[in-house]
Amino acid sequence: MGIPLDPQNRRRSERVMLQVAITVLAETPERTPVREETQTLVVNAHGGLLKLKTELYLGQPLTLMNPKSGKQEKGHVVRIEQPSPEYFATAFEFDRPSPNFWPVIFPPQDWGVKSS
Repeated sequence: MGIPLDPQNRRRSERVMLQVAITVLAETPERTPVREETQTLVVNAHGGLLKLKTELYLGQPLTLMNPKSGKQEKGHVVRIEQPSPEYFATAFEFDRPSPNFWPVIFPPQDWGVKSS
């Protein structure tokens, strides 16, 4: 018998370890704009994991900008951990699957968006 999967750790698409320079745009609860230049740690068709100095909150809307490609996608924070005093590991999910946001030449098969 296999080990049961943790429902919070299931992925809808395969993860790829990829460092991409990203600009994160968000607002504090007081509506003060936040802009941080950072890098991804892991990406997939539905989101990814970032290193941020700024602490965001669960569910917080954000916009990701790829300064190289000029692409932008909206998403929201789904998990926050602080593995080090220097940064927060912030997991985010795109508002819609966005496999073409990442510079991946050979994306995993399950990154294809199914048409209905």
